[in-house]
Amino acid sequence: MNTKIVHALSPVLLVGGGECAEDALTNAMKVSQTIVAADGGAAEVLARGRMPDSVIGDMDSLDPALQAQLAPGVLMHIAEQDSTDFDKCLRHIEAPLIEAHGFLGARVDHQLAAFTVLVRRSDQCCVLVGAHDVVLVAPPRLVLDLPIGMRFSLFPMAEVTGRSEGLRWPIDGIEFSPDGRIGTSNEVTGPVTLEMDGPGMLIILPPEALPQVTLTLSQSAARWPARAE
Repeated sequence: MNTKIVHALSPVLLVGGGECAEDALTNAMKVSQTIVAADGGAAEVLARGRMPDSVIGDMDSLDPALQAQLAPGVLMHIAEQDSTDFDKCLRHIEAPLIEAHGFLGARVDHQLAAFTVLVRRSDQCCVLVGAHDVVLVAPPRLVLDLPIGMRFSLFPMAEVTGRSEGLRWPIDGIEFSPDGRIGTSNEVTGPVTLEMDGPGMLIILPPEALPQVTLTLSQSAARWPARAE
């Protein structure tokens, strides 16, 4: 059964209630045709003079006065408390790419929860954007043309293996795991090709990589299959 709330043929901007990189969010809102807010993220969108196309969540952090400002049909209340608002959004959005702001920031527990959702919903093409990093799950195959010397960190959220070209320290033959070998602080030495044998590897890059990452992901068909619920 199709339970999607938002259907878009172009990238979707998703705004959460956490810290947002001001300039990055402003630029994203200028070019985004579809804007979705995760619960309290609607306040950030409304404050910038836009009406979100949809607000998805359990509505425990969105002021009733702001809820009253939403256009009819925008509020999508999902009452269950077994998942985060970020998870609720990812499983109800259908789009070639989701650029998510307001999910990285001061609280480590919130960031870890967001990373867990990224891996759980690895069939979704989603990039978390913060002031210091952009984070995504490595798809089956990814090719990026990034500046030489750029930080290219890899952090496994599960046991995973893969292959690489264009990194100072190749990952071929390495068995990664969150409590074992990780791959932070790697470095770009040329055009990067990354192939993973399964979902579970986070790619963490500086914000300067965002334009190349979003362009590549929006044009790529490589996706992991959805997990059985």
